[in-house]
Amino acid sequence: MPEISRFYGIVIKMFFKPKEHEPSHIHALYGEHVGIFDLRTMLMTEGDLPVKAQELVHEWMEKNQAELLKMWDTQNIRKLPPL
Repeated sequence: MPEISRFYGIVIKMFFKPKEHEPSHIHALYGEHVGIFDLRTMLMTEGDLPVKAQELVHEWMEKNQAELLKMWDTQNIRKLPPL
C-alpha cells in the first residue's frame, strides 16, 4: 500500500484499485490506530482513530480532495504535501 503523505505521526496510504473496493477511500494510520476515510464525504467510515487525528486527516483531505479522487481514478499514486 503506497504511502501518500505523513504528518504529525499520521501516515496516509492508498491501495491500488485492483486490490481495493469502492467507495474510494484512504487509510490513515496513527500508532496502533487505523481509520478508513471516504474520499467524497471525507468522513471516517471504519476504524478507531482518535478524534484529534480524525480532525487532522479531515483538514488534510479538504486541501487534497481533488488530487486524491484523481489518484483513485487513474491509479497514478504519488506523494502529496503534509499538513
